[in-house]
Amino acid sequence: MAGEDNGTDDWEDAMSEQAETEAQSATMDPLQEDGEGKKVVDTEKLDVILDIPVSLSMEVGRTQIPIRSLLQLTQGSVVELDRLAGEPLDVMVNGTIIAHGEVVVINEKYGIRLTDVMSPAERIQKLK
Repeated sequence: MAGEDNGTDDWEDAMSEQAETEAQSATMDPLQEDGEGKKVVDTEKLDVILDIPVSLSMEVGRTQIPIRSLLQLTQGSVVELDRLAGEPLDVMVNGTIIAHGEVVVINEKYGIRLTDVMSPAERIQKLK
């Protein structure tokens, strides 16, 4: 029983010590505005997430076809998509549309020129 009393005393000591210390709230520096009214974020705080990889993809269009038609596709087959020629492509990050753009060729490689980038508010609205 002597061991139990010792354990209880340690527990009571820890609880009283915790009660004596007050919880401290974290302080966050407010965003600062630059001369153009844009919000500026401290880059040191962003360094934590800057190396996280994301998937960037471009979508030309979509279609739905039955499996029978899918199995009949051969080299040279044409699949009609739901977009018109000249319509902008969707630029997506992890499956969420963030911009629209057009295909360009630079040094014999494909690229995309962003023509319309959605604001953060529009991106959040699309998530709902």
